[in-house]
Amino acid sequence: MKPRVASHPTEAMTLMEVVVVIAVLTVLVVLVLPMENSHRAARKVDCAHNLKIMGLSMRIWAGDNGDKYPFELSVTNGGTMELNFGNNAWINFQVMSNELSVPKILVCPRDYDHWPPATSFSAQLAHHLSYFVGLDAKALRPQTILSGDANFAINGVAVKSGRLEFAKDAPIGWTAGRHGLTGHILLVDGSVHSLKNSELTDRLSQTGVATNHFAIP
Repeated sequence: MKPRVASHPTEAMTLMEVVVVIAVLTVLVVLVLPMENSHRAARKVDCAHNLKIMGLSMRIWAGDNGDKYPFELSVTNGGTMELNFGNNAWINFQVMSNELSVPKILVCPRDYDHWPPATSFSAQLAHHLSYFVGLDAKALRPQTILSGDANFAINGVAVKSGRLEFAKDAPIGWTAGRHGLTGHILLVDGSVHSLKNSELTDRLSQTGVATNHFAIP
């Protein structure tokens, strides 16, 4: 049996139909883009909110430990001083589990490399942590850096996990994957600052230390 062949040619869209399709697509773009932008803005706010809660929790922990943070105290005294090498940044948050309450705040909603959050304050935090620990932070030095987004890059190359040293004039910035070329910094005074790459080096020079030491997850 031979296949049936249509007896009339395929009709092209009329000019009016084309106009209607373009109009519908335009309306969809107008509606969807603002929604996506608002979602991105919300995730950025959530990240800053995480850091504010973290700062308060760390301050409470320090208040119970002679105004010292975990990385300022030896392991025998309940701290993490000897452990901040390699992929051990998570241990600083583990010892503060009572103050932090839930591990969810340790992952930025835009950090897809470490999402979803850990379900407990166990070693799984090592793979579900978005934020570095500023090892030079001191309770009596409010402008020192306590934490922040850990997706750093030096001369455009993403840094690896471990204890890193940044001179105050280091060519450091953030990778584009999380908040674009911006990121958040948490200071000891509890304030959170959203900084562009061009502003990060200036912030490093304001900490009062010649070299900034960060524990990168």
